[in-house]
Order: sequence, then structure tokens, then C-alpha cells
Amino acid sequence: MSLAGSVWAGAAAAGAPLLRAHLRRRASRSKEIAERLGERRGEGAARPPGRLLWLHAASVGETLSLLPLLDALAERAPDLSVLVTTGTVTAAALLAQRLPPTLAARVTHRFAPLDVPRWADRFLQGWRPDAGALVESELWPNLIRAARRRGVPLALVNARLSERSARRWRRWAPGLARELISAFSPVLAQTPADAARLSAMGARLALCLGNLKDAAAPLPANPGELARLRDAVAGRPVFLAASTHPGEEAIVLDAHRRAAASLPGLLTVIVPRHPHRGSTVAAEAEGLAVARRAAGEVPGPGTAVYVADTLGELGLFYRLARVCLVGGSLVPHGGQNPLEPARLGCPILLGPHTANFAEPVARLLAAGGALRVEGNDPAGALASLVVRMLSEPDRARAMVEAAAATAAVAEGLPGQVADALLRLLPHPAGRAAAEAEVAR
Repeated sequence: MSLAGSVWAGAAAAGAPLLRAHLRRRASRSKEIAERLGERRGEGAARPPGRLLWLHAASVGETLSLLPLLDALAERAPDLSVLVTTGTVTAAALLAQRLPPTLAARVTHRFAPLDVPRWADRFLQGWRPDAGALVESELWPNLIRAARRRGVPLALVNARLSERSARRWRRWAPGLARELISAFSPVLAQTPADAARLSAMGARLALCLGNLKDAAAPLPANPGELARLRDAVAGRPVFLAASTHPGEEAIVLDAHRRAAASLPGLLTVIVPRHPHRGSTVAAEAEGLAVARRAAGEVPGPGTAVYVADTLGELGLFYRLARVCLVGGSLVPHGGQNPLEPARLGCPILLGPHTANFAEPVARLLAAGGALRVEGNDPAGALASLVVRMLSEPDRARAMVEAAAATAAVAEGLPGQVADALLRLLPHPAGRAAAEAEVAR
């Protein structure tokens, strides 16, 4: 074990009482589920019989990227059960919402244990997964070390490592980095650059298959709700600001005021990334007629801004809008997933901050499937592009076609990742024989 790994393990073990208090505070703010805090300590195992694959995704984006992979696994291995762990309540809620009934019967969700040695051991001892896959960059030293001790094969899927993060690992904990990365085989990276950086850090088998987020199915929408909203906004130009972060709504509202002068009846829909911010967003729209979806309201003829502060309905609004801004890109957050509107025929606008999805953004821009909001006046630039997209239907249609072609390039990727993970598992007959031996 590296020195940094030893220090981390000791600090985590010593800090366990503080972490218990921290979890209770998070539960009081609805960031944890009080009745399920035991899962964060590795409790609550209910292992099903047969082969079990453990998949871990930190938050919403990573969890949603697993959905096509779960489909591919179910198709290839009808006997397989899957344990999905997440780190956030929102991710758990979306997983429950998006899993079709045929998959829900074979997928169990638990919250991931915090990285305390005793809690990680308890989790793995209870679930006894035959193999595990961690998504993107979830490198928890104690959990990974516990899996290696138990002989659990691990893969890192949809792996990414920025140059900045690689420099930090090389400077502060090169031994720990090598210890962690070498625990995974294969490492399935999003881009060739990610694969090269992970190989340099110690990955034994780093391959670039692509980004699972590129292969996601179109976001769903309730047909009845979509019809109701279309009736409510019939004939009006609709601009969507999707998955916005603090600081972006003010820019969007300023852009709305400017664009409305050229677009009579303009409706701007704002979907905050975190729905609990709905009241704050509505308060920022001072002087504009606002309706809030969380209050059960629909946009009326006089509504200028509709705050869609609910969970899991973004697919509804990408279908409703005629142009969208992908949020997290006007502020230094790194941007949200631009392929979601690309799959749903909504022309795409992007701010300057898109590092989280640099590769698909580059492909979209090169293909003419998206436009950048540029310059020192982001509200003015955004307003100008909104007016252009809503006034030039032929150009908007060409963007939609280019974006759709860009989004379709990774359709076979979930099957490739599923095949790689299934190679880590024992044969079904071998697992059945092992269980029979334990029963005797």
C-alpha cells in the first residue's frame, strides 16, 4: 500500500464518527434518505442467487449512461442480476423512474458506502459481487482495495481523466494513482487522450471504445403532458434553457428580454439543474410573468417565463422547444450533455464552458449541429442566436439534421461494453456449482 493510501485509510477510519454526523445533516437537508443511511455504512445487503455484477455511478449523468448498458447486459445474460450503487438521491430517483419493468426485476439499487475501510468491507462481504465496474472517475481507495483483497475483478468504464487531474495525481500521489488504476482491467476510456493518460498512470489494459453517454436512448416524455403543453403554447416561439446552474438564469432572463422585442409572444422555459432552486429562479424573473411547474401551473397566454422545477422531465421540454441552450456552459461548470437535445430534434446553443463534453461538442460544432454563444456580452449574443434560430427555420432544420447524425455514431457501444464486462464473470454453471457447495 502506498503512503498516501495508508494515510487515506487511517484518516477515513478515524473520521467515521464525524461521517455519521455528516450523513445525518445531509438527511436533514434531503440530500440523503434517513431510512437508508445504513447503506452508506455498507449495510442492507440482500444478495440474489446466481451471478451478480456490481455497477457504481456517482450521480445523474453517470447513472443515465448505464441504462443502455443494462439493456445490453440483460439481452446477453438472461440469468444475470445487477447491483447499481449511486452517490446521490437524485440519481437513485431517476434510475427508479427510467428503468423499464423488465429490467427493474433484475436490478437492485443501493447507495454506495462511504470510503471507510470497515464500511467498504461490510458492503462487499454482504453483496459478494462476481465482478464490478466503476463509472468514469470514481476512484475510492478503500473500496477498491477491499475489492482486490476479495478477488473481485474490476473494470473502469466510460473512464475519463483530464490533463489537469493527471498532473495533480503525478504531483501529489503518484504511488496511490498507480495502485488504484492498476486494480482495473479493462479500463474502457471515453477518448484516446483519456486512454493514454490512464495508461501512463498504470492501467494494465486501457482501450478507447467511446463515451456511453453518446449511446443513450432519447430522454422520455409523457405523451399526455406533451400534448397538454403544446396546446398551452400553440403558435408561440419557445426557447429552452436546460439544466441551468446558478449565474446562468440571470443571463437567460436578460436574453429573453432582448429577444422578446423581435419575437412577440416568446416563451422562455428554464429547467434548473437542481429543481429545489425553482423558487430562487422564479424570483430572479422580476417584472416578467412567471409560472412554475412544481406548483402545478402551465404557461398561460401571458406567461413570459416558465420555470420547470421538476425532476426527470427534460425530455418533455426538449420536444416542446424550438431552440435550446444547454446549461452549465455559460458559467465555468463544464456544461451538460449536448447529445440529449441532438436526439430530440432541438437546435442547440452552447456557452463557452463545455469541457465536460469536449469531444461530442467538437463533433457537433464541426458538423454544424450546434452554435456557440461567444463574446463579452453573453446575454446579447444568446438573444441574437435565439432570434436567428426562431426566425430561420431552414437553418434550424439543417442544424437538427447534423446534430442527429452526430448523435447516432455510438449505437453499438453498449453492446461492446457489455461484452467486456461479461468476460469478467464466471460461467453460470460455475456460479451455480459454487453456491451448491456453500449450501452443503
